[in-house]
Amino acid sequence: MDAITTSGESAVTPAMTMRGEWSRFLGFLRRPVLPTRAPLPQVAGLIAVLRLFALDLLVMSGLLAIAGIVIATGVDMPQTALAGMDIGPGIVLAVVVLAPLAEEIAFRGWLSGRPGHLLALVALVGGGVSATLLLSAAGFSYGADALETGLAAMALGTLGGALLALVALYLLRRHGAIGWFQRCFPLFFWASTLAFSLVHLFNFPADQMATALPLVLPQLVTGTMLGYLRVHYGLWASIMLHALHNGAFISLVLLASSGA
Repeated sequence: MDAITTSGESAVTPAMTMRGEWSRFLGFLRRPVLPTRAPLPQVAGLIAVLRLFALDLLVMSGLLAIAGIVIATGVDMPQTALAGMDIGPGIVLAVVVLAPLAEEIAFRGWLSGRPGHLLALVALVGGGVSATLLLSAAGFSYGADALETGLAAMALGTLGGALLALVALYLLRRHGAIGWFQRCFPLFFWASTLAFSLVHLFNFPADQMATALPLVLPQLVTGTMLGYLRVHYGLWASIMLHALHNGAFISLVLLASSGA
């Protein structure tokens, strides 16, 4: 029995095999359906993450093979921001931990369609905008204390947004997905996935973004898996797969640089 029924409700029995999980994922892509709410973290979710990670590695291997063939023909590929960079513990932490947390909250935290999650996103965005405006306002002033005042105001705006987000999550924690969001879910799912992939164009120089467009195909493919895990198993599951994906990528970069 599928874990998610066509009505959008959570069923009891998870996928029993890797093939079953992959089939369910492909069925989800054909017809994205939003459950009322994802279950609490459980072993079945962890197994699903590992199954999707195996699929992710398989797809990424195929894309890397295609990229290798293209490079072998003499085509110059745009370089990412990590190219030529000295990758230390700070970069690894940012790529494997901080980026998955921030990007999953921004692009898929709200994809549950639950009012608490939607309002939390509004609060976080509002806090970020307020922090930016406060920092900009402080920049117009002069004196040695201008930067310190601006950073304090920025921290205050960010903290305020975070607190409002936590309040929204707590007060609306029992509410399931909103009806209109469920009905429009395919649009939200694909918009989130597309935005997630396109934002990675900023990893390339501004004058090479157009030619780098095919290079964000991995993020588009992985984004579909992250969205599937987020709505079926919870935000923690998409964060975990994102961290595993980035960890595999950074490991490949480190291996290539050590062999050069």
